Amino acid sequence: MRAFRIAYDGAPYYGFQRQPDVETVEGVLFDALDRLVTFEGEKPAGYAAAGRTDRGVSALAQTVAFEAPEWLTPAAFNSELPGTVRAWASADAPDDFHARYDARSRTYAYYLHAPGADVEAIRGVLSRLSGTHDFHNLTPEDGPTTRTITRARANREGPFVVLTLRADGFLKRLVRRVVTLVVDVLRSERDPTYVERVLSKERLSGPEGIASAPSEPLVLVHTAYDLDFEIDARAAESAREVFEEKRVDRETGARVAGRIAGELDG
Repeated sequence: MRAFRIAYDGAPYYGFQRQPDVETVEGVLFDALDRLVTFEGEKPAGYAAAGRTDRGVSALAQTVAFEAPEWLTPAAFNSELPGTVRAWASADAPDDFHARYDARSRTYAYYLHAPGADVEAIRGVLSRLSGTHDFHNLTPEDGPTTRTITRARANREGPFVVLTLRADGFLKRLVRRVVTLVVDVLRSERDPTYVERVLSKERLSGPEGIASAPSEPLVLVHTAYDLDFEIDARAAESAREVFEEKRVDRETGARVAGRIAGELDG
């Protein structure tokens, strides 16, 4: 069994999980593996992924594991992957390893464009959300919704505030709804005490409910395991080149949009 670290740009994909009629990250991975190692059935033997990111969400350290031949390095994996998806590290894993259930924690970062935001106020909201809570008002999921957030931080990076959440596991849309809650409190659309209502047994819906923030600023930045991942230098360099090119393209696009927006009045 081998585990692979996967980085991807989520913008072109309809989420991570394979779907029959649209392109997803997992579908791209399976297509590549079928060309490389040829597997029977719906997925490679022993296959599991750390999590299922939503449409538009990107990843630095999504992790997939499956029974792989020794020659299948991250660089070899990349030979059949599109540039938007890059393997960059790998680790040998026990035969019973499961990429989802054996993860000790997952960490997400959300890049909130908020030039004038009060970072201390954001930290105040996040501190109330830290620890073990029933987050049923911050997810559309049914069933058990109690999770433990072990780290909730906010740091200024230029015009952005980066919200970083680490937990034992994440519910669907939890991070994005936390972001909406933070923004609503900052804009005084919600009183800070509203956080306590969100964490209470009261079920909030309709105007009292919390919508999900946009998905594109969200990144899965780390998944922790008791494994020793080895970076494949060639594969990592390929990933750096791909994502640096994307950074330049998007920064250029932002400059063009800024020029147009700034001169519309003549």
